[in-house]
Amino acid sequence: MSAIRPEEVTALLKKQIESYEGRLELEDQGTVVQVGDGIARVFGLSNCLASEMLEFPGGVMGMALNLEEESVGVVLLGDDSGVKEGDPVKRTGKVLQVPVGKAMLGRVVNPLGQPIDGKGPIVTDKFRPLERKADGVVYRQPVHEPLQTGLKAIDSMIPVGRGQRELIIGDRSTGKSAIILDTIINQKYTHETDTPVFCIYVMIGQKESNVARTVAKLEETGAMAYSIVVSASASDPAPLQYIAPYAGVAMGEEFMYDSKDVLIAYDDLTKQAAAYRTLSLLLRRPPGREAYPGDVFYLHSRLLERSVKLADHKVCPNCKKTNPLNKLHAYEEQAIFTKCASCASDIGAVEVRRGGSITALPVIETQAGDVAAYIPTNVISITDGQIFLEGDLFYQGVRPAVNVGISVSRVGGNAQTKGMKKVAGSLKLDLAQYREMAAFAQFGSDLDAGTLRLLTRGSRMVELLKQGQYVPLATEEQVAQIWAGAKGYYDKLPVEHVQAASAGFVQYLKDNFGQVLATIRSKGNHADVEENMKSAADQFFADYAAKHAG
Repeated sequence: MSAIRPEEVTALLKKQIESYEGRLELEDQGTVVQVGDGIARVFGLSNCLASEMLEFPGGVMGMALNLEEESVGVVLLGDDSGVKEGDPVKRTGKVLQVPVGKAMLGRVVNPLGQPIDGKGPIVTDKFRPLERKADGVVYRQPVHEPLQTGLKAIDSMIPVGRGQRELIIGDRSTGKSAIILDTIINQKYTHETDTPVFCIYVMIGQKESNVARTVAKLEETGAMAYSIVVSASASDPAPLQYIAPYAGVAMGEEFMYDSKDVLIAYDDLTKQAAAYRTLSLLLRRPPGREAYPGDVFYLHSRLLERSVKLADHKVCPNCKKTNPLNKLHAYEEQAIFTKCASCASDIGAVEVRRGGSITALPVIETQAGDVAAYIPTNVISITDGQIFLEGDLFYQGVRPAVNVGISVSRVGGNAQTKGMKKVAGSLKLDLAQYREMAAFAQFGSDLDAGTLRLLTRGSRMVELLKQGQYVPLATEEQVAQIWAGAKGYYDKLPVEHVQAASAGFVQYLKDNFGQVLATIRSKGNHADVEENMKSAADQFFADYAAKHAG
């Protein structure tokens, strides 16, 4: 055994002392002073951030919502039964964030991004904060690409464009969720094109049985493959219902910044506003109109402002900043095309990236058709139009029960295809006139020829625009059916035959004039094939009338 040499020990000790680094770690910790109803008041945490995630004993997470002089008001994102007075609370240093990316597709998650569909964990290394500032006007471009819902009544009269915010508003059980489901199902065709639309369905305050039924229908139709369902059910605590829409849009932004298009539906924001009111009153924020806090408008405006059509852009390889290009001018003529606005690097050889988009379909539930209530007027003023569903129409069998008189799309017309714009140009006005005239016609029997013609055409067009659930129509089929109605081909048919005749006409075109539908699909216009459409319609409707005569 060799002897231990003192010089070796000394050298080793000196080396250890030289490499020693004194690390002092400070941990900001607070104490629960009050807890109840999903709210905890925490003393300490003087450096806490707004919306920061805080850790309670037992792994329960909370979000800092009220930053006060002496304490922090925290909403608990889970079961509060295990949290008690005197418990320590740790800061995480992170604001609330959710997992994002393609791994989320086909899954049902809660507002924290945790899977609740029993299909195992979601493997992703990407996260995004729930809250972020919406992109400024410089980074946006006007809405110009259509987002087809597959519903004749909407695509013809209240068109929606990619990047638009179109409110769906109406009383309970008037078909609001049905429009969302049909629109999501209809996006299946986009995945055969260069510009697929990914869908996110945020379900707030709904029964879990309803969530399960919705997911089953999406899986049955194959729509779940390109969709994410974010569910904060009626049994979930108010904080989860409050953050659910922000979680959904954060997941959507990951696709948008990758030059993809996203459709997100919030069903419904009335329940989110009620959840926020609950939290605010428990946090002792002063109540305002209808007991909502003063910033309830900001609750929805900061959410819906994140729905945007981004401008085409170049990303500087040097500073990684985005250089947005103005669509109203030739890209090559813009200084930003060759020179980065941030670091002045040469970006002439960098490829132009397509701007992605998020299209929002927020839902608001009204009471007895009162669109002038507080939350409905707030969201109407934020969005780019509304689809108003009326209970009376719904019970008359007009479905979707769209009231064309007060429904409007403020920017979607720019995104409508030329063919649809041409055939449906006066449809909205004609139907509004028909509704007015039909009300007056009940009181008189002596009607002039012009009025009779208006009533005849109107009743047939109302019947034509009726559509069953889960059967969205392709744009070219809608154009063909509405064109036939505008040209008066249904006027001589009994009203009850309109649906069968319109479906038969489309099938006749598929069987005998396939190039007509193909041309409308590829060019978005029917002008080149209108003569063929006319000869097809003449032949089909003559045969149909002869077949059903007497």
